[in-house]
Amino acid sequence: MAPYSPDLWLPLVLLFLSLLFLLKKILELKEQKGPPGPPKLPIIGNLHQLGALIHQSLWQLSKKHGPVMLLHLGFVPTLVVSSAEAAKKVLKDHDISCCSRPPLISIGRLSYNYLDISFAPYGPYWREIRKICVLQLFSTNRVQSFQVIREAEVALLIDSLAQSSSSASPVDLTDKIMSLTANMICRIAFGRSFEGSEFGKGRFQEVVHEATAMMSSFFAADFFPYVGRIVDRLTGIHERLEKSFHELDCFYQQVIEEHLNPGRMKEEHEDIIDVLLNIEKEQDESRFVLAGVDTGAITVVWAMTELARKPGVRKKVQDEVRSHIRERGKVRESDIEQFHYLKMVVKETLRLHPPVPLLLPKETMSTIEISGYQIYPKTQVYVNVWAIGRDPNLWNNPEEFFPEVY
Repeated sequence: MAPYSPDLWLPLVLLFLSLLFLLKKILELKEQKGPPGPPKLPIIGNLHQLGALIHQSLWQLSKKHGPVMLLHLGFVPTLVVSSAEAAKKVLKDHDISCCSRPPLISIGRLSYNYLDISFAPYGPYWREIRKICVLQLFSTNRVQSFQVIREAEVALLIDSLAQSSSSASPVDLTDKIMSLTANMICRIAFGRSFEGSEFGKGRFQEVVHEATAMMSSFFAADFFPYVGRIVDRLTGIHERLEKSFHELDCFYQQVIEEHLNPGRMKEEHEDIIDVLLNIEKEQDESRFVLAGVDTGAITVVWAMTELARKPGVRKKVQDEVRSHIRERGKVRESDIEQFHYLKMVVKETLRLHPPVPLLLPKETMSTIEISGYQIYPKTQVYVNVWAIGRDPNLWNNPEEFFPEVY
């Protein structure tokens, strides 16, 4: 064989070119640096660093590793965003790439396999139900048609508080506000409250609270494929989820059967179930109840708590409201546009006490860039609005309740 035979040098050239290509790819990967984050342990990743108040644990970690932080929760890469600038990138600049939802066990079960608009994956079905919500459920005319219900329930609350005040009886304001939001939403969504039925006020709230708790509970199957399902059965969380689903399913079935009864007593206007039955989307009502009862009540309770702590702020709100209603003695929804200071109080309450500290998780559908970092597909994304509301780079004295900041 000749010293420079093609049979010898051609494979060497191909090997050399392959090594160059591989080296180029390695250098490109190094340049595409991922977000910083705490060191992870084998198998469990960073799960051991999350406490009972997850949003606060993530806030503390972000102080060390930055506002764009990558964790590994079991086998799931998870991006945590804790700054307004990075949140804008996720929610606005890359909204299409980040608009899908991760398939979580509890949410999939309680939303009838992700039929809920809040948790449905991005695609034709999600676009269809979004169109229904915009045109049918939350149109301006539809919202205005429920004004009578809202005003009636608020009047009942005020009468109840007045009776307790005249008799010097103690008042559990949290219970009163929870009842207000539950009755208001039930009448709007289902056509009636549930006092005196199998799902009375207390029972109904228990079912909703348990379902809400299940949605935020830890399920090993979300982070550890295959073996996680076994762990969930051993811990009993799977059985608890099935019980919660059964109770909600019975509640929905009762509501639908009542609406299919031609002899039932109806509100003056169609409720949400009437609309959904007309378009044959019976299962789309679930999230309205689970989201509305807790989040609305929590915001009002925190606002009242802050007003109790700040007598000066409370007096400004009282003076503003009284100056507009004067001899009328009653606040109308049309008056709200005039309550500028009250709006500041609501904004400040939501800044310090967001009812959902971590926004519902998102999942990237393609590679995106956030703050110079490459984020790959199938990465879970959490926006920590609780941390953003306490960012000292955005707010002076971020822990202080100060409506005038607006």
